[in-house]
Amino acid sequence: MNKSGRQIINLPLGKGYRSGCLRSLREDDAFKMLEWMHDPAIANRFSFDFKSMKEADALTFIRMSWTDRSSLHLAIANEVDGSYLGTISLKHIDRVQSCAEYAIATLSAAHGTGAALAGTKEMLSIAFLGLGLHRVFLDVRSDNGRARSFYRKVGFVEEGVAREALRDAAGEFVDLVWLSMLADEFQDILE
Repeated sequence: MNKSGRQIINLPLGKGYRSGCLRSLREDDAFKMLEWMHDPAIANRFSFDFKSMKEADALTFIRMSWTDRSSLHLAIANEVDGSYLGTISLKHIDRVQSCAEYAIATLSAAHGTGAALAGTKEMLSIAFLGLGLHRVFLDVRSDNGRARSFYRKVGFVEEGVAREALRDAAGEFVDLVWLSMLADEFQDILE
């Protein structure tokens, strides 16, 4: 138990995790991961250069996800057939500061289906109710209105702007908007 009385669990690592729409990443997800990584409409919205990723890189990431104790990377899966719809993560989990960085990327076919919302709520449940974290945060490009709207809908609060913090593929500098959610704010969403 942590100070707030919430039970603390270990990270759901390995190949066999499944809960709701989240499951462990599988090797056969690599091809679908590359689909969003190589989709310019999606990949150009991230600070990391996903367009250069190859199948071997995706497989290395998937295999690493089974044992990584500092981050949690799961698949958002179709609840009917378990097919891959995207990747959702809690990165750099800091037990001392009681926080983690949230990240999500979904296939364009999953946009507008509610899969990202369901996956996010489930991942935040793991973060706040399972791991007992106090704060989950993220950054997003200021020109990514769709994502910013989604994060606010979920309950993330915009904290501030890191001005010209990212150089995009065209060499232009763009602002990053920082958002976060605290454990008490997540409790408000559940009620």
